[in-house]
Amino acid sequence: MARAEKTDQRRETGRRTRDGLLAAALDLLAERGQDGVKLRDVTDRAGANVAAVSYHFGSLRALCDAAIEQALERYLDAQIQALDPLGPDATLQELAAAFARPMIRALAAGGPELAVMRTVARVGIDPPQGWDRLSGKFERARQDAVRVLAANLPGVDERELVFRTRCAAGLLNWLALAPIGAELASEPAEGIERQLLPVLTGAFHGQPYPG
Repeated sequence: MARAEKTDQRRETGRRTRDGLLAAALDLLAERGQDGVKLRDVTDRAGANVAAVSYHFGSLRALCDAAIEQALERYLDAQIQALDPLGPDATLQELAAAFARPMIRALAAGGPELAVMRTVARVGIDPPQGWDRLSGKFERARQDAVRVLAANLPGVDERELVFRTRCAAGLLNWLALAPIGAELASEPAEGIERQLLPVLTGAFHGQPYPG
């Protein structure tokens, strides 16, 4: 019994150390960018030793990749949570609001939260191989959006609806990186919604291309 308790305690200690390293790495990535993160700075902030990084992740690069991946997963979870309740009668405006909600929250919060989203968006241009494990969540968010689009736009090919959804996602990523995102970040959430949602709704709706 005592041995089992010690094993559980070691496991819990290891989990806390791993979580602390991930949080410290993400904070430093948001503050300094990928090139500015040093191993000793991460371990000092996490209250861990250098050996813990090797034990849990193998390298500083792998730790940083895991921290960014975790932030992306939280974003996808929030997006799925916003999209899931949309029923067959949901409008394109409601779809746009749900799809953009996590990014609007980050823009309105500014500071570290927006810096994290910028880091995720930047790495997402050329994602690391480990992001493959999130493909199911990417697909779920995409299918939730396509479900609402198909109900609103009968007759539009599903491949076209998927393309519009991917364009909308790209637009949100661009907002995190572009100067206009910093301008929007000075607005309250309601102001961001007022400017962004008509654009996103238009991207979802589309127009037939002449000829």
